[in-house]
Amino acid sequence: MKKLIPWAALAFVVFFIAYRPSEAASIVSTILSGIGDVGQGFGDFVSSLFD
Repeated sequence: MKKLIPWAALAFVVFFIAYRPSEAASIVSTILSGIGDVGQGFGDFVSSLFD
């Protein structure tokens, strides 16, 4: 069962990208934007420690 879950998730991702590419791109863009915001906040925090 533990080996089946990653393969099922991968199959879902491939299916989603193949049949809904614009929605998949939007989700990836949103995720990357969130990661960028977290990185920016972390950078601002570290920078403020040394001011």
